[in-house]
Amino acid sequence: MLGGGGLVAANVYASASEGGWGGQSPEATGQVKAAGMATIDCPDVGTQLTKVPEAARADVDRELAQLDQQIAAAYQQLQQSAPEIRQDPAAADGPIMNPLKDKRKATLDRVADAIGRAGDRPEGLDALAACTMRPAESAPGDSASAESTPPAATQPPADNGQAPGQGGNGPVAADYTDIKSVQPNVPNPAKGSDASGGSFTSECGVNENGLRNSDNVIVAPGVSNGAHHFHDYVGNQSNTAFASDDDLAKADTSCVDKGDKSTYYWPVLRLQNGKQEKDAGAPGGGTEGNAGEIVTPKQVTITFEGNPRGKVAEMPRLLRIITGDAKSFVNGPANANASWSCTGFEDRQLKDKYPLCPSGSDVVRTFRFQSCWDGRNTDSANHRTHVAFAGEDGACPEGFEPIPQLVQRIVYDVDAPSLNDGGKTVPLFAVDSFPEQQHKPVTDHGDFINVFDENLMREMVDCINSGRTCGPRGDDGGDKGGDQGGDGKGDGQNDNGGKPGDDATASSPAEAPQTDATVTPTGGTKHDGHGKGGKQDEPGKAAEPTETTEPAQAPKSDRTTAPADRTTAPGSKGTETAEATPSVSATDSTGVAAVPQTTPPPATGTEPQTSGGSLAETGAQLWPAAIGVLLALSGLVMFLRARRLRY
Repeated sequence: MLGGGGLVAANVYASASEGGWGGQSPEATGQVKAAGMATIDCPDVGTQLTKVPEAARADVDRELAQLDQQIAAAYQQLQQSAPEIRQDPAAADGPIMNPLKDKRKATLDRVADAIGRAGDRPEGLDALAACTMRPAESAPGDSASAESTPPAATQPPADNGQAPGQGGNGPVAADYTDIKSVQPNVPNPAKGSDASGGSFTSECGVNENGLRNSDNVIVAPGVSNGAHHFHDYVGNQSNTAFASDDDLAKADTSCVDKGDKSTYYWPVLRLQNGKQEKDAGAPGGGTEGNAGEIVTPKQVTITFEGNPRGKVAEMPRLLRIITGDAKSFVNGPANANASWSCTGFEDRQLKDKYPLCPSGSDVVRTFRFQSCWDGRNTDSANHRTHVAFAGEDGACPEGFEPIPQLVQRIVYDVDAPSLNDGGKTVPLFAVDSFPEQQHKPVTDHGDFINVFDENLMREMVDCINSGRTCGPRGDDGGDKGGDQGGDGKGDGQNDNGGKPGDDATASSPAEAPQTDATVTPTGGTKHDGHGKGGKQDEPGKAAEPTETTEPAQAPKSDRTTAPADRTTAPGSKGTETAEATPSVSATDSTGVAAVPQTTPPPATGTEPQTSGGSLAETGAQLWPAAIGVLLALSGLVMFLRARRLRY
C-alpha cells in the first residue's frame, strides 16, 4: 500500500562511532539509538472509505497509493533531519509535517472528486490530511500487551548503542521477547454438535523458486511497488500489480492440486546480517528500509478449517481477504492479527513481539483469516467489510455466513538473535514493512485471493462439513477418533524426541483478533489416507513408517533424508538422530481436526534421498565377508588334497 520515497540503507553493524543511517552524524545516530526511532502517524484513509462506487475504485486506489508514497518520502526526510527535529514535533512542523499536510489535502480532494463523479461526493476528507510526528518515546504499539510482556528480570537489554536494523528503521531489541517467559494464552473453544470439524490442505510449496515483488494487487491494483515491501508468493504464479482476474485464472500454480490457482502471499522475513539482496537498490527493498537476507520458509502449511457452530458454505471465486494490518504500529491494534510463536510452544502466541526461541525450536508465524462472508461481495472499498471474524462462540455477525477458514502456518529455521551486541553474533530477524512502521512484529499480515476450481471448492466444503481431513493425496475417511499424543502443554518437551512442536496439535482458537494473541495449530499431523483414528506415538517409541505427506519444506543442500526422518534433540538444532520417529494423525481433546503436514512439489536443488551410507562405509561392511569366503575356500582345497594323499 505504501509508496516510493527512498530510505538510505546502512550496514547493520553501524555504531555511533561509525556514522549513521541516512547521512546522520555519529552524534545524531547515537541519540536515535538511545531513545528509539521517531515515526510519522497519519490517518489511514483507505480503511475509512467504506463506500466507493465501482467506477471510481481504480482512481481512488491510485490516489491512496500516492498518499502512502507521500508518507514514505516524509519519513525519509524525518530520519535524515537534525536530532532536535526528530525529537520535537513542533520543530518538525515547518520542514516536514506542514508540507505533508498540503500534499495530502490535494490528494484527498482528488479522491473526493473521483467518488463524486460516480456518486455522492464525500464530505470531511480534509480532516484526514494532518499527520503527527511521534517522538520515539510516544510511538504507539511499541509496548507489549499484558500477555506478551515478560517479567522485568527477563526483559531484553536496552539497545546499548546498537544500530536500528540493517535498513536503519528497525527492528530494535525491545521488539523481541523470550517465548519461555510468555504464559500459555491460547483459548480452547467448545464445539457444538453441528460443528464442521473437517479440514482441507493445499500443498503449494515454500516459494523455493523465489517469486517475490513489492506489489499488492488487492490494495493497489495497477500501481507498481504499491506495497512498499516485498512479499513471498505461493500458489498462483502470475500475481503482480497488473494481473487481471483473467490472468490469475489462466496462470500456473505451485500447488500440487492444479485446481488450486489461489494466490497466498505475506511479507518476507529477513536476517539483518549485512547481506545485499538483489532488491537492495530497488523500491520496496533497500531504498525503503527493507534490507538483509531474505529467508525462505522451512515449512508452509495451508489449511482450510470449519466452523465450531455449523456447516460452512463455499467461498465465492475471486474472493479477496486481507488479515492483519500492515500499518498497525501507527494505526493501533484494532485490525492487527499477527501471531508469532516457536515450535513446541504454540500454546503461547505473541502479537507485538518477535519470539526468542530456544535451541532446537523454530520461529512460527500464523495467519488465521476471517471466516465469515457477507454473501454478496468478493471485495469491498476498504478490503475488509465484506468479510468478518466469527465471535468467540463461532457465530458470524448478522448478515454473514461461515466459510472455510484459511490458516497459514509458516516456519523459519532462524536462531534467536544476540540482542546484547545488536545482532553481530547472531543476526536480528524481522518482516518487511512500510518504512514508517519500523518492522514491528504487530504489522504482520497475509493476503489471499480464491482462485480454486469450483469443483475443487465443492470438494473442500464437503470434506470439511463431513468431518474428514483431506488434501491432494486423498482423505482419511472421516474417522475423528484417536489419542492425542503428548500432554499438549507446549513446553518444548515433545514425547517422541523430535524437534519441539513437530507432533503437538494446538486447539482452534476463538477467531476474532484481540490484544492478546491468536492461536495457531501446529503442523504436526501426518496424512496417511487411513483415517484419523490412528494411534499416536508412544513416548520414547518410534512409530512404524507409513506412507505420509509432509509439510512444504525448503530445499537444503545438505539434506539427504526426508524431513519426516529427522529428529532434533533440544540443544542440538538440526542434528539428525539415528532413529526417526514419524508422527501420525491426531486430533486435539475437543475433536478439532489437526493440520495435516504435506509434501511440496519437487523442489529445485533438493538432493536425492538415499538409504545407504558412503562407498567407504559399504566397503568396510564387505571386508569381513570376503575374508570368510577366502578362508572357506582354503579349507576346501586342503581337504581335497588330503583325500588324494590317502588314496
